[in-house]
Order: sequence, then structure tokens, then C-alpha cells
Amino acid sequence: MIENKPKRSIFFKWILNNKFTVFLLNILIILLIILLFTKVRFVFAPVGKFLNVVAPPIFLAAVFYYLMEPLVALLERKWHWKRMVSITILFILLVGLLALGISLLIPYIQKQTQSLVANWPQYWQAVQDWLKNISGQPSFRPIKDQLNASTDTITKSIGSWFQKNFVSTFSNIGSAVGTVTTIIVNVITAPFILFFMLKDGGKFKTGLVKLVPTRLRPSTQTTLTEINNSISSYIRGQLTVAFWVMVMFSVGYLIVGQKYAFPLGILAGILNLVPYVGSFLAILPSLVIAGFTSVSMLIKVLIVFLIEQTIEGRVISPLVMGSKLEMHPVTTILVLLTAGNLFGFLGVVLGIPGYAVIKIIIVKLWRWFTRNSELYDSKAAETQNDNRMNTSESSES
Repeated sequence: MIENKPKRSIFFKWILNNKFTVFLLNILIILLIILLFTKVRFVFAPVGKFLNVVAPPIFLAAVFYYLMEPLVALLERKWHWKRMVSITILFILLVGLLALGISLLIPYIQKQTQSLVANWPQYWQAVQDWLKNISGQPSFRPIKDQLNASTDTITKSIGSWFQKNFVSTFSNIGSAVGTVTTIIVNVITAPFILFFMLKDGGKFKTGLVKLVPTRLRPSTQTTLTEINNSISSYIRGQLTVAFWVMVMFSVGYLIVGQKYAFPLGILAGILNLVPYVGSFLAILPSLVIAGFTSVSMLIKVLIVFLIEQTIEGRVISPLVMGSKLEMHPVTTILVLLTAGNLFGFLGVVLGIPGYAVIKIIIVKLWRWFTRNSELYDSKAAETQNDNRMNTSESSES
């Protein structure tokens, strides 16, 4: 006798027994939880203050961790040094290099920087006078009003930003002392955090994996490894490229006799942390100074810039960075614009690695969804994912 199966309602088929609908409901619940958190944000105010205090030294220690960890691992693996011994030796070398740099280079760089800051208003005023003379020409009269309006807007924006970020911060001696004290505390605290990160860095990931359910531990381990590799390769690559950019600009400016060679070279290295546009932003003050020195100096600075861009683009960046993050240039620019608008210069610097971490997590979640959803053929989804992985591996090789 054939047993009649109970008839399922449309509500059961499309709501209760539909994985895609359940997935959407879970997203809705997550968004409602986020909305609830925004309504009770005052509860998390102490957490925000705690992070503001703790985050800077941890970030500084993390940067040096990714720079020093490969050396520690190499000494431990190849020469069988104990980890504590290699960490101690690297700390001694780092402190020695910092002390040598402070004693030899810092006074000279400080003198040049003070001179640059003192003379920069004159250069800027000369640029403004030059722009006014150009705008007074008959051919530029139609756009003169627009140029003046744009200049006034930029000047007011810079003034308001300076007023907000600097004048309000140092309006009294107490805030200035507090700022200096915070910087000193961060510099002193970061080496201790760095030491324990180098000593127990592997234990942290193992302990974090133990917090998740047993069934999810292998995938969590893989995800954390991919995130760590992505961040470490980006940080080491960017800092290495920025260092050589600083060296090339400083040496090039010294060879051609450009004023303020070291401050302009250091500025170029720092701004090079911003992908694509950093070097072009760094060359602007050098062009202004060279332009009001002599025409020949302006040509020499442009030659230095072209040589630096050629070496960086053809030799340094391909060797150091490669295509490890697999980001399209348009995606990179959009990430920089968005992160810069939301978080300022810090967002511009950290936007790319942050995007890489979010991308890894989203890809993992998407693969899980395609394997468990009825909307996708699991075998086809796995084949597609394998093809993507093979394509990325071949492009990297």
C-alpha cells in the first residue's frame, strides 16, 4: 500500500524549506542587530576609548612584526637558532640602527626640515602670484572667475582643516603635553608588544582557532593563514618599495643639487605608501622649489623623477610586490577614494589591506553558500572555484 506523503504548503516550500530565503532572513537579522548597536552606541563608548589607546602601539608593533618575523623564522629554520636568541639579536641590531640614525641623520634632517617649513610660505606665495599673472592674460579671462573661486574654496578648506585638527588640539599646554605623552607611551609600549608577538605569534592563531566549533576549525585555520599571508606580503612589499623610493629620491636630489633633498626624499617615501598617486603627490613640492630655483634645476628634478619611476616600475615593484593581492587598478582607486573619504590618510594607507581581508572572508562565505544552496550545482560550483584558483596560481607564477 502506497503511503501518501503529506502535502507541503507554499509557505513551507518557499520560506521554511528554502535555504536562500533562510540566508536572506539571516542577513536581515544581522542588519537589525547592527541597527540596534547604533542605537546603544553609548554603551560601547568605553570600548572605543580603550581601542584608541591600545590600537596605535599594536599597529606599530604589527608592522615591525611582519618585517622581522621572516628573519626570525629563517634563523630558526636554517641555522637552528633558538627563537629567543634570534629575537634578542634582532632587537639589539634594530636599537643600534635607530641610535645610529638618530645621532647622524636626525640633526641634519631636522635642520633641513625646519628650513623648508620656514621658507615654504614664500614658495607658495610665489606660486599664487604666478597663477594670478597667468589668469590676467586675455586668453585666460573667461576662466579667471572660476579659477579664483576654486582657489578660495581650496584655501578655506585647508584653513578649516588646519583649524580643526591642529589649532583645536594645541589650544592649550595641557592638550599639547597630553599628545606628546601619548606618542612617548606608544613608542615605549610598542617594543614590548612586538617582543611577545614575535615570541608567541604562532600560539595566538592556534588559540583563536580553538575558540570556534570543531567542524569549522580547518576552514578557519585556512582563512586565518590566507589573511596573514596577504597582510604580511602587502606590508613588507609596501614598506620595502617606500624605503627604496626614499633612497632614490634623496640620492637623486643630492646628485642634482636640489634643496632640502632629505626631507623631500622622506616625504616621497611616506607618500609612496599611497598606491599609484603617492609619487606624483610627492614630486609637486619638489617641482615648486626647483621651479623657483632655476629652469635647469626643474629639468634635473624631472629627470630624477623619470629615472625613479622607471626603476620602481620596471625593477623594484615587480620583484617586491608582484600581483599578490590580485587587485584591478580601477578597484584599487575606488578603494582608495572610499577609504580616504571615510577615514582620511589612515584609510588611504590601510584601505588596500583591509579590502584584501574583507575579500578573503567574502570569498570563503560565497563558496560555503554555493556548496549549501539549492540554487547552485555543487559540482559545478566546486569546478568553477577550482578553475579560479588555478587561474590565480598560473597568473602568480
